[in-house]
Amino acid sequence: MKKETEAYLWGLLGVMAFGLTLPATKAAVPLFGFTTVGLGRAVISALLGLALLIITKSPMPTAKQWTRLILVAAGVVFGFPFFSAYAMKSVPASHGAIITGLIPLFTAWFGVLLAKEKPSIGFWVAGLVGSTTIVLYSVYIGGGHLHIADVALLLAVVSAGFGYAEGTRLARELGSWRVICYALAIALPITLPISIGMAEMNPAYNTLPAWIGFLYVSLVSMFLGFFAWYRGLEMGGIAKIGQLQLLQPFVTFFASSLLFSEQISPLMFLVLAIVLASVHFGRKAKVIR
Repeated sequence: MKKETEAYLWGLLGVMAFGLTLPATKAAVPLFGFTTVGLGRAVISALLGLALLIITKSPMPTAKQWTRLILVAAGVVFGFPFFSAYAMKSVPASHGAIITGLIPLFTAWFGVLLAKEKPSIGFWVAGLVGSTTIVLYSVYIGGGHLHIADVALLLAVVSAGFGYAEGTRLARELGSWRVICYALAIALPITLPISIGMAEMNPAYNTLPAWIGFLYVSLVSMFLGFFAWYRGLEMGGIAKIGQLQLLQPFVTFFASSLLFSEQISPLMFLVLAIVLASVHFGRKAKVIR
């Protein structure tokens, strides 16, 4: 298998895993609250990550790498989970999915700043077309205006883009799966006391979907999904593989439709076609690594 093809397959696996995050979060928040769902998931993942690091006798990162791991944790352990969980209190999962379609642009931008990648003009044009289409559709389904929760979603998007780019740089040094394990472990002294101190549970929403949702974001969204995602970014480049996240909203759309009966607009399929085209041309565009 060609390295590029393998990178795209790992990236798609990560996108599929992350695509179910918002519906799972939406299901879990009424029972556990956004703090527990946003940060408590990282406690469970951190314990699993620590066990894996110990079992595999993984080498300790250097002092400089620990500093960079703190930055990764700020983006993907604290930023995205907390802000997205907060937003899911007040907007449909399908609406949140649209805003997350901006992640590829921010990921590529941070890839330029941090990893010194040099995407061509064609790459940026393809990315802007896809992201602009997604944002315009977001405004349309929102009744012509953006929600207050979109501010939280935008902060989540910026956090994710930064965490993905810096995490990929570290993956080239530590290995893709070790990055998220160490990032979760370094955040544990903060996530654990906050999760315990602010734990809440609303018995009125004590349902099986809520528990499944929380387990999903803890085991897949916050842990296993990163194994595939960082591997894909490491192999194929931050900018190019990051473009695959333009497809993530559509995974969320269909999941939200099945789980919450959120309506899928026929216009969405036109939007999907435009986004697929932008991903295709972005894949063909030149990116210097």
